[in-house]
Amino acid sequence: MFTETVQTMNFDLSETCQMAAASAASFAQQYIAPHVREWDEQQHLPVDVLRKAGELGFMGILVPEAYGGSGLGYHEYIAIIDELSKVDPSIGLSVAAHNSLCTNHILEFGSEEQKQRYLPSLASGEYLGAWGLTEHNTGSDAGGMNTTAVFDGKNWTLNGTKNFITHGKSGDVAVVIARTGEKGDSRGMTAFIVERDTPGFSSGKKEDKLGMRASETAEMIFENCVISDAQRIGPEGEGFIQSMKILDGGRISIGALSIGIAKAAYEASLKYSQERIQFGKPISAFQGISFKLADMATEIEAAELLLHKAAYLKNENRKMTLNSAMCKLFASELCVRAANEAVQIHGGYGYSKDFPVEKLYRDAKLCTIGEGTSEIQRVVIAKNILKGL
Repeated sequence: MFTETVQTMNFDLSETCQMAAASAASFAQQYIAPHVREWDEQQHLPVDVLRKAGELGFMGILVPEAYGGSGLGYHEYIAIIDELSKVDPSIGLSVAAHNSLCTNHILEFGSEEQKQRYLPSLASGEYLGAWGLTEHNTGSDAGGMNTTAVFDGKNWTLNGTKNFITHGKSGDVAVVIARTGEKGDSRGMTAFIVERDTPGFSSGKKEDKLGMRASETAEMIFENCVISDAQRIGPEGEGFIQSMKILDGGRISIGALSIGIAKAAYEASLKYSQERIQFGKPISAFQGISFKLADMATEIEAAELLLHKAAYLKNENRKMTLNSAMCKLFASELCVRAANEAVQIHGGYGYSKDFPVEKLYRDAKLCTIGEGTSEIQRVVIAKNILKGL
């Protein structure tokens, strides 16, 4: 005879998660919504607003309270990025990149001294973080990077250029991955923390982008940039391996960003379709439109379930490479479809800047590219499922 314990799966958001979402939604309406079009047209990164977000704990969501952070988990993190992205995906992207890449790299792999030195300022928004992996010749093939770090027994000298870096110009501190061994060797790269005022560290070209225009993307240039060995994160040769683990969590970020965009597109379409009258009735009464709405609603629900499963595994410190790739792939491709359908539902008005879906359409595409393209996600998924056969 045995006793079976039945656990009920709970799909309700926790009270903490709901409060985090409500706080982010209120912040977005007050500080972001009035400026969305202006920031987009001027490609303006509102650093002051990001610092304000830091005051509310949004720049150190995952950072423990001991280091000045909010001490929240990935479910709350998703809720915050989702709400910010519904109002302006550019701001959602900047907050996500700051949290999940630069800040999280130091949190997960930094020494206690590095955590004490940098995390409080990053979590408060005093410092804006950047993370440098990508280079001109190495997008998906990060292992082929040319940026080098040479050790003289006391200090490291960095030379090279990183591109497509969020906050590459305005970031106060950057985590940079450089080659310290042979090109292509997964254990031939090392991560470093570099402060903005370090001699030899400068910014280069700022990208003029299709979308996400209020989130700064620029080059980071290192010319005989000398840093002490105390700025090295973890053992020499571990930088690439660390980065792959950071990207697992970063894909949850892009999933949350994607769902925020998809929800904004869906909600705008639902509202418009009920207000727009053609042939004597709302266009939502026509099957051609109502089926689009049905598909959008269903796919958003599915994407959220994938995303929160990955978040659950991450919170439990369980392997989630497969799940993070799945949620990123599905959510990012969903948000592109949803934005496309939103423009179609709005018709000619969807092509006008007077309605929000035009910007969502432009912003959405980044989600299938950033932090691993859809093709790379499929490679990761295929590799993992075939490994299990």
